[in-house]
Amino acid sequence: MPALSRADTSLLGRWWWSVDRWTLVAIAVLIGFGYVMMLAASPAVAERIGEARDAFILKQVAFLALAGAIVVGVSLLSPQDVRRIGVIGGTVALVLTAATLVIGTEIKGARRWIALPGLSLQPSEFLKPCFAIVTAWLLAEGRRQARVPGLTIATAIFAVIALALKSQPDIGMLTVLTAVFLAQLFVYGLNMILVAIGLAAMGGAGVAAYVLFPHVHSRVARFLDPAAGDHYQVTTSLEAFGNGGLLGRGPGEGQVKNVLPDAHADFVFAVAGEEFGLLICLALIAVFAFIVLRGLLRLREESDLFAVLAAAGLVTSFGLQAFVNMASSLHLIPTKGMTLPFVSYGGSSVLAVALGIGMLLALTRRRHHGDLPS
Repeated sequence: MPALSRADTSLLGRWWWSVDRWTLVAIAVLIGFGYVMMLAASPAVAERIGEARDAFILKQVAFLALAGAIVVGVSLLSPQDVRRIGVIGGTVALVLTAATLVIGTEIKGARRWIALPGLSLQPSEFLKPCFAIVTAWLLAEGRRQARVPGLTIATAIFAVIALALKSQPDIGMLTVLTAVFLAQLFVYGLNMILVAIGLAAMGGAGVAAYVLFPHVHSRVARFLDPAAGDHYQVTTSLEAFGNGGLLGRGPGEGQVKNVLPDAHADFVFAVAGEEFGLLICLALIAVFAFIVLRGLLRLREESDLFAVLAAAGLVTSFGLQAFVNMASSLHLIPTKGMTLPFVSYGGSSVLAVALGIGMLLALTRRRHHGDLPS
C-alpha cells in the first residue's frame, strides 16, 4: 500500500510512521466504547428529563466524531504549532472562563458554562491542555535563557487561573490544574523543598475549600461519614457494580441508568459495571493506564525539555481525570463532577480531551533532526 510505505515523504506518510499508533488504537477503543455507552445510558436519562430519546446520542455522535478528527489533525502539527495553539487557546479559554462569572449560566450554585445554541460551553475544560503547553514553554525558555523568568511567569499565570476557578467555583478543575503544574515542576527539577512546600500549600488549599465552600464540605463529610447526608448516587452506583458481577447483566439490561441522574455523564462507569461486568471495567482501566504509561515511555529518548514538560502535564491531566471519575463511582474518593474521557457525555470535555491527546501525540512523534523544535 503506497500510502503506508516508509519511503513516503508526504505529510500523512511521515505522520503515520512517526506517530504512536498504539496510542491511536487505544483512543479509538475509548471512542468506540463511548458510542456504546451513549446507546446504553443516555436514552433512559433523556426520557426521564423530558428530552427526545435520542437527543444525547445524536449530540455525542457528533462530538466523538469531531474529537477523533481533532486528535488526528492536531497530532499532525509540529511542536511549534502546538505551542502556538496552547498560547492562543489558553488566552481565549482564560478570557471566557473569566467571562462566565458575568455572563455564565448558573447550575447548582456554580457559574462554569456559557450558553450557546444547542450546547453549553465550559471554557475551563480547554484550560487544562493549553495550560500544560504554556507552562512547559515558559519553564523550558527559563532554563534555556537565564534572563527569561519562566518559572515566575508560569506561577503568575497559575495564580490568575486559580483565582478564576475559585470564583466560579470549580475546585475539582483547580485541583487537576494544580496537579499538572506540580508534576511539571517535579520533572523540571525544582528543588524538592519547594515541591514539598507546593504540596503542603495544595493540602492547605484543600482544607480551606472544605471550610469555605458548602458543597465541598458536604461531599467530604458524606464520604467520611455515611450518616452525614444523602448517599443516593454513590449507593446506587455501588449497587450497579454489585449487580453486574463478573460478566455483567448484558447490554441494555442495566437498571442504574433509569434511576441515576448523571448515569450518562459522571456515573457512566457504573452503567458499564452493571451491563458489562468487572472484566470490561478492568479492561477499560487498562486502556487508560496504557495511554498514560505509553505517553511517559515515549519521553525516554526525548531531548527537548519543552516536549517532556508538556507531555508530562498532558498525561497527568488525562490520567487524573480518568482516575477521579472512576474512583468517585466506586466511592474511593468524595464525589466530583468530572467526566470519563471519551466515554462520558459532554461536548466541552470530549473536545478538550481530544485536543490534549492530539497535542501529546504531536509532541511524542519520532522526528528527524530537521523537524526538532527550535
